[in-house]
Amino acid sequence: MFSVPEQFSAATKANFDAQLALITALTGKAFEGVEKFVELNLTVAKTSMEESTAAAKQLLSAKDPQEFFSLSAAQAQPNAEKALAYGRHLSNIASSTQAEFTRAAETQIAETNRKVLALFDEVSKNAPAGTENVVAFVKTAINNANASYDQFTKSSKQAVEALEANLNNAVTQISTATEKATARSKK
Repeated sequence: MFSVPEQFSAATKANFDAQLALITALTGKAFEGVEKFVELNLTVAKTSMEESTAAAKQLLSAKDPQEFFSLSAAQAQPNAEKALAYGRHLSNIASSTQAEFTRAAETQIAETNRKVLALFDEVSKNAPAGTENVVAFVKTAINNANASYDQFTKSSKQAVEALEANLNNAVTQISTATEKATARSKK
């Protein structure tokens, strides 16, 4: 049987190793998110340069002001749609990265809680007589902390879902308004 200091030492080392693994995983996820963001921006910049050149050539070849304004209006809709698509891509990258962070953190927290409870149960078996009330109090405190964390996690998820729904709604409204404005300008 291990002594209490040895149990705490082993638990501390295991906790440190788990935290290091979590930091490594989160860092990897963060780099993946940044990599996706950079890739998206490079693609958008390259495409934008090509399309801007083609659009400028097309506008410069206009024969009269009416044709020039007609070409300008025709280019407004695709540009607005591309800006909305870019926003959606950014939102997807941020949402997926956040979801991966949340999964990794939840897994780590659940495992740490399991280990803390196991350690506390083991240590409490060797507790001196008369400390049952203290042991029960600490267990209650741990369970209350876990319940609070669970509630916080649920509330955070609901807030993120509401934010994503509002963002999607805003994008839809902007897209609809842009389509209507483009249709009016073509008339």
